[in-house]
Amino acid sequence: MESLSFLTINDKTISIESAVKYLQASGKLGQFIGDILRQYVIEEEIRTRDDIEIGTAVTEQAIIDFRLKNQLIDPQSFQEWLKANNTDYATFHTSVAFGYKLEKLKAVVTQAKIPEYFIERKIFLDRVVLSRIVVDNRELADELHTQIEEGGSFEQLAKEYSLSDDRIVNGMMGIVSRGTMPDILRAAIDVASPGQLIGPIEIVGKDSPQGEGPYGLFRVEQFLPASLEDTQLNLALQNELFEKWLAEKIQKLTVKLQVS
Repeated sequence: MESLSFLTINDKTISIESAVKYLQASGKLGQFIGDILRQYVIEEEIRTRDDIEIGTAVTEQAIIDFRLKNQLIDPQSFQEWLKANNTDYATFHTSVAFGYKLEKLKAVVTQAKIPEYFIERKIFLDRVVLSRIVVDNRELADELHTQIEEGGSFEQLAKEYSLSDDRIVNGMMGIVSRGTMPDILRAAIDVASPGQLIGPIEIVGKDSPQGEGPYGLFRVEQFLPASLEDTQLNLALQNELFEKWLAEKIQKLTVKLQVS
């Protein structure tokens, strides 16, 4: 049986079988199938659930807002835009409605789980702005600590003595996630106040030049605690949870690739 046509290139018909072979050869077949499965699960959920219905007025208003924003109030201009984007009003309406239903599905699936997920992830979501001076021995670190405590300039000493690249910006490390810090540093920072000097603390791992295990003096500039009142963070957690839920759904599917 001849394979169904899938695409036409320069008047040459590409069959579904050939398209699959091209995707295999390019290493993109898995991603292609993954995208199909993702969309399948989403559309099945939207089709079968009764808790994500939206009123037609919502969709109509969204289309009106879109036309206002893009200066497409004139019916002819809107029709020309639809044609230029290879669509029609019915398809566009369906697409807008789908977008709203998808957002509602995300909310319904994740809403109850977000507070617990936030607590699990909080150590990585809380951030701190730090400055540091990194030197290769404890004695120098102690001496610099004393100088700073007696009024010496942290910034100037960072420029003069620090081994880390951030010495050129006065030792300013910038924003650091609490979850990525060594335990000993995180414990010290958790009981510190902004402006307080911490250390010397021995640095072990990737921040250790030539594996020498140098010592760091740290200064807390600002605490940036995570909060669910942060709309952007809330949305990011919702998307993470939704993708996890989606992956679990896809994993349970029985999938067979059938190409003649």
